[in-house]
Amino acid sequence: MKNSTAVLAEETGEPVAARAENISKRYSTGDTAVAALDGVSLNIPRGQFAGIMGPSGSGKSTLMHCMAGLDSVDSGRVFVGDQDVTDLNEKQLTRLRRDRIGFIFQSFNLLPTLTALENIVLPIRLAGRTPDQDWLDSVIETTGLRERLDHRPNQLSGGQQQRVACARALAGKPDVIFADEPTGNLDSRSGAEVLGFLQKSVRQTGQTIVMVTHDPVAAAYTDHVIFLSDGRVVDRMPEPTAEKVLERLKRFEPARASGRAPGEQGRI
Repeated sequence: MKNSTAVLAEETGEPVAARAENISKRYSTGDTAVAALDGVSLNIPRGQFAGIMGPSGSGKSTLMHCMAGLDSVDSGRVFVGDQDVTDLNEKQLTRLRRDRIGFIFQSFNLLPTLTALENIVLPIRLAGRTPDQDWLDSVIETTGLRERLDHRPNQLSGGQQQRVACARALAGKPDVIFADEPTGNLDSRSGAEVLGFLQKSVRQTGQTIVMVTHDPVAAAYTDHVIFLSDGRVVDRMPEPTAEKVLERLKRFEPARASGRAPGEQGRI
């Protein structure tokens, strides 16, 4: 793991869409405090598709929630672009999430009474802004939803609904999109369609996407994977394949069972 941890510590000099600086987060369960995140530092370069993986309980969803401003950290700093979001109040965080961050969840979260197009532009309308029509057209074209814009969610397949959710996240031109198990409720074919779209949106629009997933096949669509174990960054894999990711995940289980993290945390 020597080479991998060296990569983790490198500063690439690339523009950063989001970053964490030595963040920690603990949860209390009765008399016990559990460290969900333990001094995590990482950079998410702009225009990349990053995957976050690890065993159950490794802290991957907590990391995403903290970086997206959905949860607070106990220590350390979180940045979106060059803005320090750590000490923002709830009103400021709401504005940040509305204007600079996109979200994709496995449950789609579409309003059933609205058409696909109305769902896509809803956050922009609620913010009192007018959609950028050229950008919106590009997003619709990329998602392949042109013939489905006047359909309501119950008239769409699961894969189409998730593509609407993806288009909604893209439509506001966010600095970064956080996707939490976006294919978790889809069959393999629909999941592949959505993952292909996410990959395409990064390549064609320069979007930055951070995806939490447990699926090595999904991780293979990303540009690089960040591995967590016991609340710490333990490795990184550029140009992942499903086979390499699965093999790397297997290495973490024995160390996790013995209470040791397989490697050192560092900066990505």
